[in-house]
Amino acid sequence: MKHNTDAIRKLNDDFRTTLVGGTFLLTAGVQAMTPRQRNLALFLMIGFQSFTEDNDPHGEHDFGAFSVAGEKLFWKIDYYAPDMLHGSEDPADPAVTKRVLTLMMASEY
Repeated sequence: MKHNTDAIRKLNDDFRTTLVGGTFLLTAGVQAMTPRQRNLALFLMIGFQSFTEDNDPHGEHDFGAFSVAGEKLFWKIDYYAPDMLHGSEDPADPAVTKRVLTLMMASEY
């Protein structure tokens, strides 16, 4: 099935920049950062615009990487069916997709 990349990208950008429209998770490593470092990480994730062919080969804006205090962090959006038991059949359709955005230390990936 071919997915609507433009719709997926917009849903992902909207979710990442507002944290509305899915579930947002911080890993233990990010939670262990100082409050100032964690706030900077959130700011960098929300404002992330450095999408390239290397980090966004499908044009969905579902992954990013940056550094805070010398530590590499990743954020990743995954698409699940509403029951959270398997992947979504159509990530472009919010009615059949639950988005999960995880902010993690690269070492936790």
